[in-house]
Amino acid sequence: MARKQRRSYGPKIDPRPVDPSISVVDLIDQTFLAYNAARLREAAQLFTRKMLDPDVTIGLSLTGALTPAGLGISCLIPLIQNGFIDWMVSTGANLYHDTHFGIGLSMHQGSPHVSDVTLRQEGVVRIYDIFFDYEVLLQTDAFFSQTIMAPEFQKSMSTAEFHYRMGHYVREREKALGQKRRSLLSVAAECGVPIYTSSPGDSSIGMNVAAKALQGNGLMLDVARDVNETAAIVYAAKRNGGKSGVFILGGGSPKNFILQTEPQIQEVLGLAEKGHDYYIQVTDARPDTGGLSGATPSEGVTWGKVDPEALPDTVVCYLDSTVALPLIAAYALATHAPRPLKRLYDQCAAMLAKLTTDYQRKLKK
Repeated sequence: MARKQRRSYGPKIDPRPVDPSISVVDLIDQTFLAYNAARLREAAQLFTRKMLDPDVTIGLSLTGALTPAGLGISCLIPLIQNGFIDWMVSTGANLYHDTHFGIGLSMHQGSPHVSDVTLRQEGVVRIYDIFFDYEVLLQTDAFFSQTIMAPEFQKSMSTAEFHYRMGHYVREREKALGQKRRSLLSVAAECGVPIYTSSPGDSSIGMNVAAKALQGNGLMLDVARDVNETAAIVYAAKRNGGKSGVFILGGGSPKNFILQTEPQIQEVLGLAEKGHDYYIQVTDARPDTGGLSGATPSEGVTWGKVDPEALPDTVVCYLDSTVALPLIAAYALATHAPRPLKRLYDQCAAMLAKLTTDYQRKLKK
């Protein structure tokens, strides 16, 4: 009797043998066939074949100490310059450590097995296997402390505006040092990519802002504006006939902040919406222990964060971001042409005004 056609079957597992000539694209497409390798393949293909369509606005959230590991320089800057990231939510720590590179300070490879007591005595700070001089912290603190005394910072502003203005100062330092673009803040400001910090007080940048406040500095980071601006970005993308995609590295507060844009639109503002259209997450957390903040895409449907019809276009890779991001970035840059920069930072005021108008109109009904 002939075997019945099994509709649940995918392609046969028949990988190409790995040889010295294999490209990253062929390695992922032809040998990442099962388990989390397959999820990474699905993520790379979803990102390049759907999320990078011209009508998709892509937000990326950044958690974990990724910029000190060099991933800002190696992956995020090329993705931004090629138009593959339109806006971001990051921990303040990632932006603080990113600044080290922009102002000419160095980070070094090390060993996680060295005595931390010895390192402390030698004035060396450790982030697992990343080492740097304690002086790096002091010089970076001095850079932020001095910069936020400038007249343009003496007001209330969103964290996106703060990072945009700070990015231009970092760029000027890069120019003075005669170095190429090595700072995510610098490149994002140049490309008009807004970067938000969901918890601005939770980093050395926030600590320096707080210290200056004790001296009467006028800088105030407006978290309410952040919530409304990020919602306005997603609202504008969908209202203009496009789609919204999120690329989540890690979890935590940035993950929730980038996803809560949809509940803000639907639940709080009461404007008709359905959720993000595309969803990729790289995480080593698990939902059953409570560690996977915001849980899975399917659970996100219940919150209105993800469009129920978009579940086939969601992928979770249970994998280290330092492994997944370079592979996905290399795959995307090899298989997709650059997209025109959306320069969303330049449009933030107009997008927020539209969201405000529609919300106020709804209140009057």
